[in-house]
Amino acid sequence: MSPIAKFALLAVVFVDLIGQGLVFPIINELVMNPKLVFLPISSSDATRHFDYGLVIGIFFLCWFFGGVYVAKLSDTIGRKNAIMICLFGALVGYVITIISLFADSLWLLILGRGITGFTAGNQPIAQAAMIDASKNDAEKSRNMGYIVTGISAGLVGGPIIGGLLSDRSILGDLASIQLPFYCAVVLVLATIFLVQFFYKDVRQTREKLDFKPLELFTQLIRIREKPVVIRLWWVYLCFMTANVTFYIFMDNYLTSRFQIGLFGTSMAMMILGIALASSSTFLVERTLGRFGKLPVITTVTFTMALSAVLFIVTPLSVFCYVFVATYYFGFGLAYPALLGIFSASVSDTEQGWIMGITTAGFTLAAGVFSLVGGLLMAVNIRLPFYICIAAAIIALVLIRTTWRHPDIKKITQ
Repeated sequence: MSPIAKFALLAVVFVDLIGQGLVFPIINELVMNPKLVFLPISSSDATRHFDYGLVIGIFFLCWFFGGVYVAKLSDTIGRKNAIMICLFGALVGYVITIISLFADSLWLLILGRGITGFTAGNQPIAQAAMIDASKNDAEKSRNMGYIVTGISAGLVGGPIIGGLLSDRSILGDLASIQLPFYCAVVLVLATIFLVQFFYKDVRQTREKLDFKPLELFTQLIRIREKPVVIRLWWVYLCFMTANVTFYIFMDNYLTSRFQIGLFGTSMAMMILGIALASSSTFLVERTLGRFGKLPVITTVTFTMALSAVLFIVTPLSVFCYVFVATYYFGFGLAYPALLGIFSASVSDTEQGWIMGITTAGFTLAAGVFSLVGGLLMAVNIRLPFYICIAAAIIALVLIRTTWRHPDIKKITQ
């Protein structure tokens, strides 16, 4: 695969993730700041926390339902065609989101995020495309690191775009809450151009198109046929529950506890992205090569639990940024390792399926705990982080008790 083709795939992941790095801080500000009157001024804090969790939860649940279909579809119609479907879906979702901001409509915002979520399957497709182009395990780990680099670039770029283009102290009257979304539309159009003219499918074999109404659930049920995948899945689900719960409610917590505003929450998201980019770009291959996948995953999972504890007990917001960095610096090392393990657990013809399954686990956890966490935040703003800590601890226990199987040992070295 040529460098520009890889760049096109990274651009795909980048625009996929700016939908979170850009949108989450803005949604948090829209919902939690009564001065913006997006919600009625009389709305209570409990209502605002619930609405925040609802908007984010709908996005991830739609991603859950769409992700498996689109990833499986990529095995049939090709990676490129599936990527283009997702990009055009993102385009429509952003347009509806812009309309919702002009109309101060929560339900249009939910609709726009839902459409964007349903077609947010680009990340697993890009992962599968990178795997298609990998010649050995070392290159596969390196390419998975590139994918996480694209993720982190989106998480860094999103807050920068959102913060700069909505800040009147920088752009004056040009700044608005809608302007970052116009920029996102332009970036999606540019990525469509890159994919159309510079990316070509490496994998030429195609599977027969045979979708059924319950395809999502049948694809998940296939896990039962693969004992190794089942053992990996439960650890992954707990690991990603810890990740997404922290990620989704980080901004909401900082706003509620320290009143840091859109700039402060965008900074937190940017620090997250920089930490991810630093580890996933420069350290994945050498770290996994020196220590092995299993020790890295175990150490990082413990570090995530400890960082979450310190995040909620520190009395100063500046230290919260430090623990965001430690949390996601480690995550940038462990996530490619986990993806590599999942990839090694199935044949070459099932790479689209297995990447879709991993995304399904991530989005299911994010959707459920967005809704649950929104309710918990109304009771105590620290409660979602207790879930995060507990999930990381359970993941460590499952690694210790269920990953002793010889077939798992072969792929976790």
